[in-house]
Amino acid sequence: MTNKAGTFAKSKDHAQISLLGTTAMLFEAPGKFDLQSQRRIWALADAVQDWADIKEAVPGMTNLMLTFKEPPQDPKAMETALLKAWDKANTWNIQGKTVEIPVVYGGELGPHLHDAAKLTDLSIDEVVSIHASGDYAVFALGAHPGLGYLGITDKRIWVPRREVPVLSVPAGSVSIGGMQTAVSASAGASGWHTLGHTDIEFFFPEKTPPTLLAAGDSVKFRVERIIR
Repeated sequence: MTNKAGTFAKSKDHAQISLLGTTAMLFEAPGKFDLQSQRRIWALADAVQDWADIKEAVPGMTNLMLTFKEPPQDPKAMETALLKAWDKANTWNIQGKTVEIPVVYGGELGPHLHDAAKLTDLSIDEVVSIHASGDYAVFALGAHPGLGYLGITDKRIWVPRREVPVLSVPAGSVSIGGMQTAVSASAGASGWHTLGHTDIEFFFPEKTPPTLLAAGDSVKFRVERIIR
């Protein structure tokens, strides 16, 4: 089931587990998409990371990907163990840092601000005010290094993904799609609505850790100015 925004609105009754080739496994959480469920994903990742056969446990949006040190001899036993770990997992409220992101809304680097206003029947000022007033949790990192999936946005600015994706938006693009918002850490294609731009960098391959954001962090946007 999806709402008109379309993103992560479906709800599954049971956990789903599938193999990704011979070296990885994907666990998809049951239930609706919300921060409470995502906190269980974080807890599950922490619980299984130290299993002998696990190379890495990577939290995604409502899912967890496990990569193996070598192909498991008994995948079914691994699935059973994973389901038991999920049943025991409590929500994990990570005490992450708060990151403030200054944003210039609209203009050449915020080309879809007017589109978002039309889709939501709001004024440009209202879209900006609602977006910038949120306190967003970093659910997971994905798509490309450093990009944090943030949520959940105010229902008043839920918008569907663009029917025709943009082939390339620059690094620092601040966008919304469905129930989420994000900032592009590098240039690339996007199916979301780009509202504005920030000069903050999010990926530092030469540093440890290499990303500004981490799961459990909190993000607040600050309006630098609006270009109408």
